[in-house]
Amino acid sequence: MIDNEYKNAFDLVSNTFTPDLKADTLDFLTYLNGCSMAFERFYGYWKNQNYYAVKYNNEIVCYILINGVGDEVQFAPFTIWTDDGKANCYENFAIEEHLKKCAWNKVDYCVHCGSCSGGTQKMIFGKLFDNVCRTSMRFINPDKEDFALIKKIISIRKNYIDN
Repeated sequence: MIDNEYKNAFDLVSNTFTPDLKADTLDFLTYLNGCSMAFERFYGYWKNQNYYAVKYNNEIVCYILINGVGDEVQFAPFTIWTDDGKANCYENFAIEEHLKKCAWNKVDYCVHCGSCSGGTQKMIFGKLFDNVCRTSMRFINPDKEDFALIKKIISIRKNYIDN
């Protein structure tokens, strides 16, 4: 399924990213599209940003920001946040040790930005963390190992939604 918001995200990456980040990011966007994900552009606070909720069966799987500006420039050119914290599908899911450690290094600690009521305690792949944001993990300008983990997380989340 190719929707207009996917095309917009794909074109933004194609036309503005440096070659080192472009190929992996386009591969990731294509992966999401192949997994029947829908891209929903966010407005409100995000109206001047290229910020999308990526959904599967109308449930949020992750969020992406492309070329953040203003207060969000710290996340440019590409950031991925995991689901909105409504699921506990990552608590004790068994994954490869190197991916587990990568996930633990990407825990999204609460900085009181206003998107939630403050950090909470969360179990992420068998390890307990305090003061975690509503989105469990954040990946700023992901590398190949990060993308491998993100794809695994997408697969876990998609399976969680299906069951």
